[in-house]
Amino acid sequence: MNVHKNARLTPKGREYLVELVKSGLSLKAASRAVGVSPRTAGKWLCRFKEEGIAGLADRSSRPGKLRCPTPPDVVERIIELRRQRLTGKHIARQTGVSPATVSRVLRRAGLSRLKDLEPHEPEQRYVHDSPGDMIHLDIKKLGRFERPGHRVTGSRKGQSNPRGRKQGGYGWEYLHVCIDDHSRIAFTDIFADEKKESAIAFLEAAVAYYRHLGVTVTRVMTDNGACYKSKAFAAACKKLGLKHVRTRPYTPRTNGKAERFIKTAINEWAYARAYQSSEQRKAFLPNWTHNYNWHRPHGGIKDQTPISKLNWDRNNLLRFHT
Repeated sequence: MNVHKNARLTPKGREYLVELVKSGLSLKAASRAVGVSPRTAGKWLCRFKEEGIAGLADRSSRPGKLRCPTPPDVVERIIELRRQRLTGKHIARQTGVSPATVSRVLRRAGLSRLKDLEPHEPEQRYVHDSPGDMIHLDIKKLGRFERPGHRVTGSRKGQSNPRGRKQGGYGWEYLHVCIDDHSRIAFTDIFADEKKESAIAFLEAAVAYYRHLGVTVTRVMTDNGACYKSKAFAAACKKLGLKHVRTRPYTPRTNGKAERFIKTAINEWAYARAYQSSEQRKAFLPNWTHNYNWHRPHGGIKDQTPISKLNWDRNNLLRFHT
């Protein structure tokens, strides 16, 4: 309940008012004691007599019955015109009612925004049965720098032009990420580009990393980036015995686990502290990835750590936890 600062009575105060009257105090004396008029006190006493304690709760100020409600046929016409993507003022002119009435009708119908006219596709969440059944790959471009940027200094002076001309230590570097669909165990590395050679090298390193953990990878999912659509990448997948699955165009949610992992990495690693250079930021990446896999509770797997999904015994935990 949102009670304004000058409110005389809250539900508890109304109960106190009733108790005062029950104790033998007159209506006028009881109203004076709680700081309201006798008329207000009488209103709450009547509600209490009719409905009991429930009658002392707050109610909507909307009238129970409208004097001149909008006719049903006009309401249907307003909704019909809205489905034709007409604006509120255009609908008001067509139907002869005020824009405020059109707004109220559309709000009740859940059609106030144009995007409400298009039904949302149902969420299709999936998790593969075993580690390695599917790994997700993606790439995030990050700016290189040799000194703290505008996020730290608050000034962009001298930053954009050198990066655009790729002078000195500026330019771009690319975070390649891989995450296992079942366990959410992640593997990361940074390359100088997002070309097919880098994508293949990262894929081979990721498969070797999972093999080191006792996980055999059988399928890989990527978006439709040029490096992933190349014949060389297809040949690398065939050599590694992987089935390559690509997402439908313009549907990043299909590869949502990798997309979400990138967002987490950006928030908790890339922008989490004031790095003095991109090289220092790169040096922190292995430690952060290790913490993500071994120590960070993951909400998508009921707050377990990703490594716990491998169902290892204590000996394996001690052997691999370095």
